[in-house]
Amino acid sequence: MVRSETGRVLVVDDDPTVADVVSRYLVRDGHEVVCVADGYAALRAAEERPPDLVVLDLMLPGIDGLEVCRRLRERWPVPIVMLTALGEETDRLIGLETGADDYVTKPFSPRELALRVKSVLRRARGALAPTGETITDGDLTVDAAAHEVRLGGEEISLTAREFDLLAFLMRHPRQAYTRMDLLQKVWGWEFGDSSTVTVHVRRLREKIEEDPTAPRRILTVWGVGYRYEPLT
Repeated sequence: MVRSETGRVLVVDDDPTVADVVSRYLVRDGHEVVCVADGYAALRAAEERPPDLVVLDLMLPGIDGLEVCRRLRERWPVPIVMLTALGEETDRLIGLETGADDYVTKPFSPRELALRVKSVLRRARGALAPTGETITDGDLTVDAAAHEVRLGGEEISLTAREFDLLAFLMRHPRQAYTRMDLLQKVWGWEFGDSSTVTVHVRRLREKIEEDPTAPRRILTVWGVGYRYEPLT
């Protein structure tokens, strides 16, 4: 049985040194690793055998990482950790908007990346959610055991981080959290870019709110952060 922290990882980076270092650290942690050097090869590899997680460089020959991320998201709910250049905040935010679950900035610590991969895989498989827990608010249901969200009876597709964020807020209704609180409790980061939370809240609202511009469930608490307001 595969542990929740390990799996088949597709590493997409055109720098052979980076790909080799990342691969060695991930293999050391028990992952099966496949490395490719461009976007088209990444899509072919994912089509041949869908990975459990993708480590995806933003800057790639052929088609860039953002387009690869979009195309992967159209086909599978595979978790994606994006590699971005240091200081390129706009690229990081666009990556999160496109559907990346996490990002690591270059230059990075291979050990940090390996830990992020383990964390994202664990969360994607629902290992942090209480077994059998189901949270319901009107026509919105979160099934933690199945790692499934339904709205009005229809299943909606969420990334691993979006699922975790929604489940966490629904478990603690009417309680306001700062963005840094959510980074620590949902992402497991002791520090980081709080705009990551803002992007994920925006994406969640687009998926679960009748009118994302006037949300009724995930509310902004001005000067603080966000809270979940049950409709029932």
